[in-house]
Amino acid sequence: MMLITDTDALRNFCRSLESADFLAVDTEFMRENTYWPILCVAQVAGPDNVAAIDAQADGIDLDPLFDLLLKPGLLKVFHSARQDIEIIFQRTGSLPLPVFDTQLAAMVCGFGESVAYETLVNKLAGVRLDKSSRFTDWSHRPLSERQLRYALDDVVHLRTVYENLRERLAESGRESWLEEEIADLTARETYEQPPEGAWRRLRTRSTDPRFLATLREVAAWREAEAQRRNVPRGRVLRDDAVMEIAAHAPKTVTELARTRGLGRSTAEGRHGAAILEAVARGRATPPEDSPQPPNRPNLPHGLGPTVDLLRVLLKMCCEDAGVAQKLVASGNDLELIAADDGADVRALSGWRRAVFGNQALALKHGEIALGVADRRLQVIPVPDLPGGPCL
Repeated sequence: MMLITDTDALRNFCRSLESADFLAVDTEFMRENTYWPILCVAQVAGPDNVAAIDAQADGIDLDPLFDLLLKPGLLKVFHSARQDIEIIFQRTGSLPLPVFDTQLAAMVCGFGESVAYETLVNKLAGVRLDKSSRFTDWSHRPLSERQLRYALDDVVHLRTVYENLRERLAESGRESWLEEEIADLTARETYEQPPEGAWRRLRTRSTDPRFLATLREVAAWREAEAQRRNVPRGRVLRDDAVMEIAAHAPKTVTELARTRGLGRSTAEGRHGAAILEAVARGRATPPEDSPQPPNRPNLPHGLGPTVDLLRVLLKMCCEDAGVAQKLVASGNDLELIAADDGADVRALSGWRRAVFGNQALALKHGEIALGVADRRLQVIPVPDLPGGPCL
């Protein structure tokens, strides 16, 4: 098992892969006590060679690795790529394009929702993986043989999984389906974390401009502080405390100290002063400059049964097409379709409309019905029903 612990060996390994058609890539990291993920091990496999790179080795320079991962035209294959890409983006400010995500590809090819890597390896490579090191401490040194074997298995068999899924996509003509999902996965805004947008993480139904402006300012302060200290945002201020402060908009240290879980010592200190300044900025924001709440259309009453029927139809259509429901429509999408034929949802455009959207509208307007024949749910044209349409 090849473990790289110095820059020269890493540089030579990366040079050997520059002309590869694709790379299989995975990372092991720790994040429990930090805001930013700490890269511990990176695993890379080309068509003929594989190595684990000790990202915590003394004196190692990871630039050759990141230069390879950012090489244009060299396909990088991941499984469930989001966190791996986040690490690369955070370290370099760039995305490792082009990307192939085997979890997304498997969903397009009918392997179900968010299929696990070991499931794909078992089904497509005929190998059962030892996942006993899944929750190991990757920051501890030296790395054990079991840890290295686990880490390398995550890219060794990824090559076979990728090649199998690539063939299935070509045979089914669904490459463009996957391309849409990859485009979302590799959008820069997915990985950029400006503090001023942190308020969107917090669920609120309020439309009050002053509350939203204060929420934005307090959440932005917390996010910037967590990034500066490199600690989880909850270590700075819990979500419920952010919401409570935005709702009550304290003006004094005494009022701020009443926030549950904050404490008077914090309220009287540097953080307390910064929070009160953020509250003051929020309260001083003109309504026209306040953030806009998420657009939630007012749905008419009585849509429940229609949504339930659409949910059954979605399951049937996705099973017939061999594609994961998650890729086609969400529960919120179904509500919007039930309310509006022209709803701005992905299920009513592109390949999703062909798989589900057209039949969803037909069911909604009574042009088709659902029935059971030979113990299987089927779509039935309404004129074919005994007695014709029900009035």
